[in-house]
Amino acid sequence: MKDKTLLKTEKPARYMGGEVGIIRKSSPEIRFALAFPDVYEIGMSHLGFQILYSILNRLEWLAAERVYTPWPDREAQMNESGVSLATLESGSLLSEVDILGFTLQHELSYTNILQMLRLSGIPLRAEDRDDSWPLVIAGGPCAYNPEPLADFFDAFLIGDGEEAVVEIAGICREHKKAGLGRHDLLEKLATVRGVYIPSFFNTEYHDDGRISKISPLKKGYSSVRRRFVADLESAPYPTSPVIPFLKTVHDRVSMEIGRGCTRGCRFCQAGYIYRPVRERSPEKILETVEATLKHTGYDEISLLSLATGDYGCLTPLLKDLMSKYAESRVAVSFPSLRVGSLSDELMEEVKKVRKTGLTLAPEAGSERLRKIINKGITEEALLKDANAAFSAGWRLIKLYFMIGLPTETMDDIIEIIELSRRVKYEGKLCGKMGEVNVSVSSFVPKAHTPFQWVEQISYEEILTKQEFLRNELKRRKLNFKWHDAPLSVIEGVFARGDRKLGKVLVEAVNLGCRFDSWGDHFSFSAWQKAFSKAGIDPRFYLRKRETDEILPWDHLDSGVSKEFLLAELNKSLHSEYTQDCREGTCHGCGVCDFKEIRNRLADGSCRKMPAPEQIPDSSSNAEESLRVRLRYSKTGPMIFLSHLELITLFTRAVKRAEIPVKYSLGFHPHPKFSFATALSVGVESVAEYLDIEVSAESGPESIKERLNATLPEGIAVIDAWITPAKSPSLSTIMERVRYRVYLPESINCNLELLSAAFLSADSHPFKRVKKSCIQEYDLRHELQSLTPAGRTLEMEISRGKPLEFVSAITGIPIQDLADCRIEKLEVIFNDSVSI
Repeated sequence: MKDKTLLKTEKPARYMGGEVGIIRKSSPEIRFALAFPDVYEIGMSHLGFQILYSILNRLEWLAAERVYTPWPDREAQMNESGVSLATLESGSLLSEVDILGFTLQHELSYTNILQMLRLSGIPLRAEDRDDSWPLVIAGGPCAYNPEPLADFFDAFLIGDGEEAVVEIAGICREHKKAGLGRHDLLEKLATVRGVYIPSFFNTEYHDDGRISKISPLKKGYSSVRRRFVADLESAPYPTSPVIPFLKTVHDRVSMEIGRGCTRGCRFCQAGYIYRPVRERSPEKILETVEATLKHTGYDEISLLSLATGDYGCLTPLLKDLMSKYAESRVAVSFPSLRVGSLSDELMEEVKKVRKTGLTLAPEAGSERLRKIINKGITEEALLKDANAAFSAGWRLIKLYFMIGLPTETMDDIIEIIELSRRVKYEGKLCGKMGEVNVSVSSFVPKAHTPFQWVEQISYEEILTKQEFLRNELKRRKLNFKWHDAPLSVIEGVFARGDRKLGKVLVEAVNLGCRFDSWGDHFSFSAWQKAFSKAGIDPRFYLRKRETDEILPWDHLDSGVSKEFLLAELNKSLHSEYTQDCREGTCHGCGVCDFKEIRNRLADGSCRKMPAPEQIPDSSSNAEESLRVRLRYSKTGPMIFLSHLELITLFTRAVKRAEIPVKYSLGFHPHPKFSFATALSVGVESVAEYLDIEVSAESGPESIKERLNATLPEGIAVIDAWITPAKSPSLSTIMERVRYRVYLPESINCNLELLSAAFLSADSHPFKRVKKSCIQEYDLRHELQSLTPAGRTLEMEISRGKPLEFVSAITGIPIQDLADCRIEKLEVIFNDSVSI
């Protein structure tokens, strides 16, 4: 069982491991720790992490394991006890793995990376690590300008990781067998396309801080071109992902239907670094979704792409998905849809199960500014989509805008307000009281885009524009959400930063900066002190760059040429539109070789496929049903699960086990479960009860076997039987519960004498204060039996918690009994009711 100190953390399930889909290997040749520099719920929602986990674990000789940034409460425990950061799968210390690979999703995670290294005991700077330390590498979108992190990493992977990560692991395996040194390993890794070794380059600076020269230190290694996966159709994809116990940010099947976008929005880094467009066929998507739903038990499918609405087969694909899964209450959602891509057919299909969120991204309020950023959408198209959504029953539309775009004026800001008002008015025209959320972020220029040279607006200007929007949108009864100005400033500094910023990161971590993307943990004052201590003015990195200036990432080749980016910058100044190249016109961006690397569209696969077999609806009240009662155990690491997490676990388990459970009616139907009582976190039990309502053809023994085949270790159905449909609920027929409590060795007392004294008492009044509520009862009257034996107390109680009785018996405060082990042995039900 895991350390019981986890019970003192906010969410113990973040650290317990043992999830469904987890892969453990006892003695691999290579142990590869995949590190996500954010909290578990964020990391477990990241598709790329799951893809790499699946691909690497297909190698028999390698164990890929996961680790996430501990939340501050857990970090404090680790620092106090001297515990080092370890993987969830095997508990291997990060300092002892062979490869430690971080994902770089956003700049505000950089302090978490350094803190994870510190919690692992690994020297921060690569130059301070000898051959005994893991190879520390990173990849992801921020790897396209990794220079602020260059001091801390041995290598970066630029581009797609599916194939390259296997090559990297293979080289490390051979290097380990040969017993070669770190430099030899880096030399070999430099031969892998897409791998950037920062120590093989030297950066020099002018007196004013600008870069004067980037010099390669290895012959023939003057630039690094990104790695491409040419064809997604044949790329591996996880259909048995790790399923978290707790609710994550994206709690659903994530299906990447395409990668890359050629719309050419000039502010969008993803649109340039993920080119060309590569789409999966509808057949491949349907096959993958079916397998993933079967293995996970999720009730939502998210179709992911940078431009999901541009997927040529979207409507027929959606029809096929809804035809198969609507009756089994599986919803389909999109991260956002491009304005103009919503058709009546599309709306009708999506709303068949439940209306998931609808986000439209005009980006800029004015037509003038949308032309400059090459957005290519009109106000007319936006209003038409809003009208269609409200007419189809959507109650809420989220609009996404940016402030601080190049050449922006206050007239453009006013247009955000007016356009949002007109969108809301479309709801009124439909006879609906539609709500509109206006979400506004601050534009941050990014590397490898046409706007990589432009100035980022200042902190003060962001605040001024946000305040104006807040007041004006409120007047028009529009909901306003914004991105905090200090966060945008720090993001902007590191997005176009250089190697000098490494010392700022170290200072920031020393000052306690962690979880900077979480507003309640971000400290702007600490960051300001860090810049001051490092002698760096952050405004230097927000300035305009001259087009002939050497940029920190100039030696990293995203595939899109610098000449093309400059041409797009010039076109933006003249409001010239660049058409999407998927429509036939090549603009010469430099990505494609037109052999292997090219746009691969699914349009040719849009033939009508045979109608999928429908998943039958098992929730109809007209059908005969049975109530099946389960007794199950909750032991080992599962004691850290909360009651809500347990409900989620069983909800997914019955879906994976294909048990025809009945559902409630209403907007958000739920499976018909009824638990006896909520077991306290940290208590082991072999006497938990659950009623489930199923269709009549299901037998209890079959349900028991099918559930046990899919439940995680630590949760097991002990018995199952049919109970009368109209029998009382479990919680109303419980009379008392039998527990066994084990006192730790650190507590010395004579339990037999203390028990006898307590039993001889007539009364022991007790008050439990819970929030603003006070509960009063008599512990002596609620205690039905008490048996001491050595260091254990076995008791039957009608009401109350075991440790409340132990505290009353021994005189030890409850807070000092936290290390006691508690077992729930039996529930005694009312004799007059058959269970």
